[in-house]
Amino acid sequence: MSPFFQGFAMGGGLIVAIGAQNAFVLTQGVRRNHHMAVALVCILCDGALIALGVSGVGGVVAASPALGTAAAWGGAAFLGWYGLCALRQAVRGGVLRADSDTGMSLRRTLLLTLGVTLLNPHVYLDTVVLMGSISGQYPGPERPLFGLGAFAASTAWFLALSLGGQLLAPLFRRELTWRVLDTLVCLTMWSIAATLIRSAI
Repeated sequence: MSPFFQGFAMGGGLIVAIGAQNAFVLTQGVRRNHHMAVALVCILCDGALIALGVSGVGGVVAASPALGTAAAWGGAAFLGWYGLCALRQAVRGGVLRADSDTGMSLRRTLLLTLGVTLLNPHVYLDTVVLMGSISGQYPGPERPLFGLGAFAASTAWFLALSLGGQLLAPLFRRELTWRVLDTLVCLTMWSIAATLIRSAI
């Protein structure tokens, strides 16, 4: 298998797992809240982090326990706060309105997207450390192909997740569906935060 397709398979396998970033992107897609801008930010961030890993930065990050601990506590705090916001939304309830781009402003949406993406240490573990380590087994000229494959998988996934939310929109005309989604988002954020805290202790 060529480095490109190995990178695509590896990147796809890592990114498809339901996590904080995926839950956020799906929620914005369903709400039609600047969902394409959200997908673009996630794609660009993933591309930059994959490039860092493939360039050899992953090994440097993995060798710094202090950096990992600080990132874990910071990420746990942010995810705990976002989970609380989702819980409040679940209690409050609501339905999907017919108009698009409902809810948060573009600026706040993009800031939250950056927060969910860059304040979660798992993102660095997957893209910078793990992808960087795996790419190290290839000769120098083949590493960019591996990274490009992983980036292609990331691009395809975020576009599918964002646009797929549109297909789910009819389900979210009901308040109960929103309560279930927001509760699942809350539990996802809090479970990841708990994992980060355990890793930092």
